[in-house]
Order: sequence, then C-alpha cells, then structure tokens
Amino acid sequence: MADIRKRVGKKGTTYQVRYPSKSTKSGYAFKTFRTLKEAREFSQNLGNLNQIVSSHIKTIPQAVELWLEICEKEGRGDRDPVTPSTLKGYMLRADIINSYGWNISLHELKQPHVIDFRSWLKRNYSLYMARRVLSSFHSIIMEMNQRGLMSTDPAIGVTIQKQSRYDNPVAIPNQSEVKALLQAADNLANSKNKQIAFAWKRYRPMIYLAASSGMRPQEYCALPKYDVLSDGVRVTQAVDKLGVIGPPKTKSARRLIPVSEIALDMIKHYMETDECASQHDLVFPTQAGTAQLVDNFRSRAWYPLMKEAQLMIEEKINGNVIVRPKYTLYSLRHFFASMLIQKRTNLKRLQKLMGHADIQITFDTYGHLIDDLEAKEAQESRALLSEILA
Repeated sequence: MADIRKRVGKKGTTYQVRYPSKSTKSGYAFKTFRTLKEAREFSQNLGNLNQIVSSHIKTIPQAVELWLEICEKEGRGDRDPVTPSTLKGYMLRADIINSYGWNISLHELKQPHVIDFRSWLKRNYSLYMARRVLSSFHSIIMEMNQRGLMSTDPAIGVTIQKQSRYDNPVAIPNQSEVKALLQAADNLANSKNKQIAFAWKRYRPMIYLAASSGMRPQEYCALPKYDVLSDGVRVTQAVDKLGVIGPPKTKSARRLIPVSEIALDMIKHYMETDECASQHDLVFPTQAGTAQLVDNFRSRAWYPLMKEAQLMIEEKINGNVIVRPKYTLYSLRHFFASMLIQKRTNLKRLQKLMGHADIQITFDTYGHLIDDLEAKEAQESRALLSEILA
C-alpha cells in the first residue's frame, strides 16, 4: 500500500508518496509532489499499475505495454517518471519491437530469439535506431526480471556496438572561434536595431553560460532562479521538446557546476530586469513567462549568432548549395569539456560536471581528445628524455 506524508522544508510544503517497489533494496520507493492532489493522483495510478503487474504477463507485447506504463506513471527503479517527449520516443521504439511479430511467449524467450531480433533491427533500421530499440528491449527484460515476471535475462550480452569515436568525433570550436561567438553575442546585444538588442538582452547571458558551464540547452532554457548560486549553478530540471519542465533525464544530470564570474554577473544582472518575470520562476523565460523551447532558441538565437560570427559553411546537397552553421547548439558544451580535458581534469570529475550517467558515455564522446592529449604528453616526455640523455 502506498502512503502520503506531508513534508515542510526550505521549498515549502510538499507531499511525499511512499510505495512498494521490488527494484529498490529497501522494498520502497519515494516520489515528492508540490500538491496533495498530485500525490493522490499518483497513488491512484499506482493502484491501477499494481493490478496490471499482479496479472499474468504472457506475451512480449504485454511486457512492452507494462514497461511503457511504468516509465510514464512510476519511473524505472529510483528514476522519476519520464517526460511526455521521452515517452513519445519510447512509444516509437515499442511499436518497432511489437512489429517484429514475436511467435513465442515471454517465458519462452531465449538468447537466440534476441539475436535474431538484433539481426532484424540491423537489416531494417539505421545503426542509431537499432541501438536505441535494442537498448529499450534490454530495459523491458530487466524490468520484468526485477518484478518477478521472468526468471532469466536472455538479452544479456546481446548488443550493437557503437561506432568508434574516431569515425565520427564531435565537432568542437577552438578558442578563437568561441571568442568570436562571444564577441558576436556582445555585438547583437548592442545592436542599433532595438528589437535585436532587446532579444539579445536575454540570449547573451545564455550563450556565456553555455560556454562556461557545459550545460545542455534544455537545462539552461529551464534554469530556475533558485539554482543560481554565488559561485555557480545547480542543475535540477530541464525542459522537453513540448515545453514541459521536469527533472533531468537521469539522476546523474543533477549537479553543481562552477561558473565564471563574468557569466554569473550577466545572469544576475538579467535576473533584476522586468523581462525575467516568470510563472515558473525561471531565469530566461519567454515573454509569456514559460520556458523557451530549445528548437526556438536554436533558430532565433544560435543561427543568427553563427552568422554574425561568420561561422557558416556551404554544403552541396543534391546539386543545391546549402548554407548552414559550422557548429551545433551543443558545441559550446563540447568546448567546455575540451577545456576541462586540456586542464587535465580527472575523468570522474569530468563525468560529474558533464552530467553523464556512465563514464563510458564520457569516454565515447571525448575519448579522442583524451587520446590526443596523452599522445602529446608522451611526445613531450620523449623529447625531455632525449634532452636529458643528450
């Protein structure tokens, strides 16, 4: 049985739901809500979910449906329920899994069946989508195991290897290019065009924050005022593609990041303006007081910024010349990581600051930079040794 407990703390009165969960060591999981109504609705949904779990799940599509409901209403393990946009992506993957046409029951599933499913994915979908779908299938089987609906995990060891980090490394601007971007942000904020200057009164501190914190766009677009500290920022929430504010995608994404004084001063100065008024207490809200959509920020701020900084490139696609930005919106995040690597930041510290759930993600994304630095250090060591011996 789930129970609701009233809590009073620094953030005011909240309501905590405690409910049974086989996926935790204590046998219980917890979820906090701002209102009693939300807590009661969550408890009622849990009751419906428990009825589904207690029923006999016979087929793989039934297991897929249960997994989707767990993701939406409860959250897997100690995670929060997924956002609507994430759930939409999960539903797409679920449709692909169900379209395979499983002719066996859930309890008959063996490793050869999973291997055949992997082969089907690789033949019919891109490597990226195949990996995503197989990852969700792993998650489904793991959830069924944790809830006692399966006794084995036939998907263990069946994976699709990522492309090498050397095949498609992330594009990272150099220091001169980042200086050009920041100078372009300054120019736009001081434009003689009042409309442009007004817009860049907000966009300029966002660009400076992105370069000096490595935050994801969906994180700084939803940055609340109470997470701006004296020496940095906290990451406690993010905005999804639909504009819904919720927790970060993973627990590891909740983090504290030291930020430069220049960026902090800009942020705090903007927080004192009338434009910063928001129904969600956000630092960079829209004129309606809601969180900015990342896609809107990309088109209204990033593209004009790249053009102002003269960092556009031409590409010929199907005989047509396309002019596009040289770097993506994530490039300032990658630049921040590259600066940490140049300063020889400990790999675990790098993982924590970037908010990666697994250190393998950090290594897959930035391993080529680490390898380059190690090669440079080895060359310097050889040169020093040669000098000593000479």
